[in-house]
Amino acid sequence: MKNVQLHNIHKALNAKMLAFAGYNMPIQYEGVNAEHTTVRESVGVFDVSHMGEFLIEGPDALNLIQKVTTNDASKLKIGDAQYSCLPNDNGGIVDDLLVYRIKEDTYLLVVNASNIEKDWNWIRSKNDNNAVLKNLSDEYSLLAIQGPKAIEAMQSLTSIDLSEIKFYTFKIGDFAGIENVIISATGYTGSGGFEIYCKNSEVEQIWTKVFKAGADFDIKPIGLAARDTLRLEMGYCLYGNDIDDTTSPLEAGLGWITKLNKTFTNFEFFKTQKENGIQKKLVGFELVDKGVPRGGYEIVDSEGNNLGNVTSGTMGPTVKRGIGMGYVPTEFSSVESEIYIKVRKRLLKAKVVKTPFYKG
Repeated sequence: MKNVQLHNIHKALNAKMLAFAGYNMPIQYEGVNAEHTTVRESVGVFDVSHMGEFLIEGPDALNLIQKVTTNDASKLKIGDAQYSCLPNDNGGIVDDLLVYRIKEDTYLLVVNASNIEKDWNWIRSKNDNNAVLKNLSDEYSLLAIQGPKAIEAMQSLTSIDLSEIKFYTFKIGDFAGIENVIISATGYTGSGGFEIYCKNSEVEQIWTKVFKAGADFDIKPIGLAARDTLRLEMGYCLYGNDIDDTTSPLEAGLGWITKLNKTFTNFEFFKTQKENGIQKKLVGFELVDKGVPRGGYEIVDSEGNNLGNVTSGTMGPTVKRGIGMGYVPTEFSSVESEIYIKVRKRLLKAKVVKTPFYKG
């Protein structure tokens, strides 16, 4: 198991540490609901340094990215970020990721921790354009400072006007006494804030100054368990749960990042799938009956016939109801469609709803 750079700090804060994607990670500190509420109402800090970072450079960098991702990276200006995914040869998803345009011919790809090696090998296998690839995953740390008070709490640490960093853009500059830090606004919580990419040798100084600057705003460390409930209230996909090697981005509601006006890996499959129509669809649902849906629970119709399975589910700490996502046949995917969640021998009534569950 690998340790993130701040491992000893998390231990000193009495974090509950668990293995996640090959890393010892802080899952919670004072409790999921309390940490979730901190991010919704004030400001919290996640250490997500287990994420992977690949640098792609050179005149052929864009060509490679266009070939391996579904979204159109040619639209990116320097300082823009983009959500995208890596399609595989079988109609599924290798991973979902973020693409940052750093310079004219320099891009940063941020991938999921559990897929670092798989993604790296996949992208390299497609690199017949001679783009220069560098795997920086073990050299960089990543902090996500999230919540409605994040900008106000952190502004004293940088000369950059944080309010000017719009959603899915970033700036590179000074932060907490460190130069050349990437400050981006690509949050996964739905409560605003930004992310800090820095070298491992710099992250402890940044962590310390972040908590000092945020002291008057009741800043707290937040674990991955609350990160999961926050992203689920927003209806954001989690790789390995809601999307994987077998799920099509069109089925997952990610048609908006699947640009069929360009060619990419397995492009013809997705084009045909869109033309013919998908057979199943990822939907959000909320329980009508009392209960808590969990990943793996069966989704059935009123007669008890199997429709699919819950891919993510929880009791939403902010929305105060049982919520979840799962794949169902398209005829059950319309808003207000009645479905049931099988919890042991009970069938709990639920309805399909439009996400996000949390409206902010």
